[in-house]
Amino acid sequence: MAELLSCVEIVPSGTARRAVIWMHGLGADGHDFEPIVPELGLDDLDIRFVFPHAPPMPVTINGGFVMPSWYDIKQMDLQREHDREGIAVSAARITQLIERENERGIACDDIVLAGFSQGGAMALHVGLRHTEPLAGIAALSTYLVNEDDLEKERLSANAGVAIFQGHGTLDPMVPIARGEAARDQLQRLGHTVEWHTYPMPHSVHPKEIQDVAVWFRKVFA
Repeated sequence: MAELLSCVEIVPSGTARRAVIWMHGLGADGHDFEPIVPELGLDDLDIRFVFPHAPPMPVTINGGFVMPSWYDIKQMDLQREHDREGIAVSAARITQLIERENERGIACDDIVLAGFSQGGAMALHVGLRHTEPLAGIAALSTYLVNEDDLEKERLSANAGVAIFQGHGTLDPMVPIARGEAARDQLQRLGHTVEWHTYPMPHSVHPKEIQDVAVWFRKVFA
């Protein structure tokens, strides 16, 4: 079994009753979304926020430069030529983090997987294939990986999982068409997607933080 990913954790003042495992984007690290936690205003929900660090690896689109990455990205257009081996390895390591929360006393239906960009792709990939129902999946400025395999690989346990998708209308890195394609495929497969757009590039908008906070309260109710 692979070594557990190193993580940044923000814990509630009391006993954690829920957990959010939040994956960062390419080249960032677990500290990237740490400042968002107080902005969410969810102290009363007793959530443990877990922000794992992706392992360093060479990334093809960046000239093979080594940086934190959940998988190799081989093409700028983010189309179907995905790093299946890298995705599988990261999926297993994210699943280990879910299992650690289970060991800490938090059931899967009190866990949300969240992520931005590449991290959001991993949140969708892992969440839709997880063996037990999760509370939700928050996928920000992202797309689907291994989308041709989703219909046969997804598990019924998360057929009804709550999905939040947010995307910038001005995103040059992950064009909104990629987010819309993910939304449309998920909906065709019967998943319910709460879709939001924001006037932003490849980033996070203040209104998006507010909308995610409302959604967290809904899925953890």
